[in-house]
Amino acid sequence: MIRLSPLRITLLRGCYLLMFVGLGLVIWPGILDTGREWELARGLVNAMLAALGLLAGLGLRHPLRMLPLLLFETAWKLIWLLRVALPAWLGGRLDAAMAETAAECLGVAIFLLVLPWGYVWRRYVRGPQLARGGVPG
Repeated sequence: MIRLSPLRITLLRGCYLLMFVGLGLVIWPGILDTGREWELARGLVNAMLAALGLLAGLGLRHPLRMLPLLLFETAWKLIWLLRVALPAWLGGRLDAAMAETAAECLGVAIFLLVLPWGYVWRRYVRGPQLARGGVPG
């Protein structure tokens, strides 16, 4: 059994709280505004972020079980920063909206520091594979 320190668990809960409150304040007012309409892509993004925020609430209670959520949050932000923002910045095409989004995504550095990478490696990369029926084999 892999154990993490109480400090690490508290830091993970802080990450979930940041997501839960942050997305709750930014995304949910628009979701609850029934008079608001979005174009397709913006609506999809906002729905996904709203779900991400709700699931982060579960991470407050179950920080290790919900760890894939923090991994997803970290992965998409890093991909966006490296594939979209960095080339735009290097090419001199970083506009104000993209710069604002990049600044928000740079908060992923907190997750990179807090995530228990040894646990992630042992549990998700090297851990036991599931048998065909979804039962540990």
